[in-house]
Amino acid sequence: MPFQIDKIDTWIVDIPTIRPHVLSVTAISKQVMVIVRVHCSDGVIGMGEGSTIGGLSYGDESPEGIKLAIDTYMAPLVLGTKAENTASLMALVTRHVVGNHFAKNALETALLDADARRCGLPLSELLGGRLRDRLPVLWTLASGDTARDIAEAEAMIDAGRHDVFKLKIGKRSLADDVAHVAAIKRALGERASVRVDVNQAWDEQTARRGADMLADAGVDLIEQPLPRADREGMRRLTEGSTIAIMADEALRGPHDALDFARSRSADAFSIKPPQAGGLFAAGKVAAIADAAHIGVYGGTMLEGSVGTIACAQLYATFARLDWGTELFGPLLQTEEILTEPLAYRDCGLVLPTGPGLGVSLDMDKVVRFRRDGPARTVVGARTKESA
Repeated sequence: MPFQIDKIDTWIVDIPTIRPHVLSVTAISKQVMVIVRVHCSDGVIGMGEGSTIGGLSYGDESPEGIKLAIDTYMAPLVLGTKAENTASLMALVTRHVVGNHFAKNALETALLDADARRCGLPLSELLGGRLRDRLPVLWTLASGDTARDIAEAEAMIDAGRHDVFKLKIGKRSLADDVAHVAAIKRALGERASVRVDVNQAWDEQTARRGADMLADAGVDLIEQPLPRADREGMRRLTEGSTIAIMADEALRGPHDALDFARSRSADAFSIKPPQAGGLFAAGKVAAIADAAHIGVYGGTMLEGSVGTIACAQLYATFARLDWGTELFGPLLQTEEILTEPLAYRDCGLVLPTGPGLGVSLDMDKVVRFRRDGPARTVVGARTKESA
């Protein structure tokens, strides 16, 4: 008999970060993720993850919304169906659920993980085939404090953990931001590449001035300097900038990627499966970039280990990774929910060779950090009673 999907779990998990992570739009001291598990009748369980940055501060989906969308709208569509064709199942979901890219990505990842585990293959082999076993990984400096960021970068370089750094800017004045970035670049010199991420905080005039000033400071790339809807501004900025301009939040899937490629509105694409709507869709974004000779970068939503390794399985299939990746999310978190942590060394992430995602959850840790976990539920109830 064909295997079928029997059950789908969704859990919201809160993991503290090692330090505040400051963006132009928000600051976070914990990462919130939705862990998805798909149980099949043959005993195979697939995992996925849905993570956003700062709830609704960054995008139009939140962890709470991801869980609701899967539980209420997506799970009823796939429960009891054959667990043998993820593409057809996700086509069914897409016909009935508009948008909700992060939720779709989490469910698709869990379905693909189950498929790959059943086949005894790494997930990358279902996504086109692995071309590399290690991915270069940068580190984001986002404390906002210049001395602290320099010390952090120096420690990373000395430990051989990272030699490319991205700075989050856009929250302060342009002059203050450039001074902050320039001081860090001077301190690191030729030992490291420095890039910046503005997270849509600038207007076009500010971006033009900023690009010139950052070029003088030795910066290599500016990520999403303008609001995602300002395609023409991105095109003009890309055309006139001496620094590479990368699109990120503006890439909501293959259609956006095609539009950017046609108009030459970016020098590089930050590929993010959650923003694209899943691993399949993100692969199409990368293919468009490759065909248009646009640089490829493996982005992150600061996912935990499950979401990070899912992205890594896809990025390992890319013909080019011109700008590397930033799959450092698990390193930003104080706790690990896997039985074996991901392997980071020599400024990169080593991909596991086991079937599916190649990782396993530590269920004791998951229960500990679940919002509905026994310990947290009891504490919450006592707090309510005492109030």
